[in-house]
Amino acid sequence: MNWLDLVAVPLLAKICLVGMFPLSAYDKVVHWDEARAQAATGPLPFPGLILVLGIVVEAVTPVMIVTGWYDRAGAFVLAGFCAVTAVLFHRFWEFPRFWSRDGEGRAHFWDFFKNFGLVGGLLLVVIGGGYAPASEVVRHPLASGPQAAPTQP
Repeated sequence: MNWLDLVAVPLLAKICLVGMFPLSAYDKVVHWDEARAQAATGPLPFPGLILVLGIVVEAVTPVMIVTGWYDRAGAFVLAGFCAVTAVLFHRFWEFPRFWSRDGEGRAHFWDFFKNFGLVGGLLLVVIGGGYAPASEVVRHPLASGPQAAPTQP
């Protein structure tokens, strides 16, 4: 194994997976009033407290994931955050005609499923074992089954 297989590719993948969260935390701090108003649209009480907790989760867990310091715990918490955010704040089903071009809930529809896409990627960090070497992925780029790139324990 070389640095590309063990460090560079997994690090780049983790940065791509969680890179938006610290920016989102910063945006919430800089635009506090707007973020608090959005938090108040959800069904939970104490939107200010909810917002602070969200900022902490979005600022801390990506660092945990990228550095590998309790990365599985960080990924689990962040996956839960994404799932809860989707269910509480992107309730597309509450908007009539959400699927139509001008439907009010169309953006919520896509945000809901993007959040669950992130949940899937984060759960892969939680359950992930060894990485397939980049050279093996190049040799077997289309599958990860038994006929493809073996993973390292």
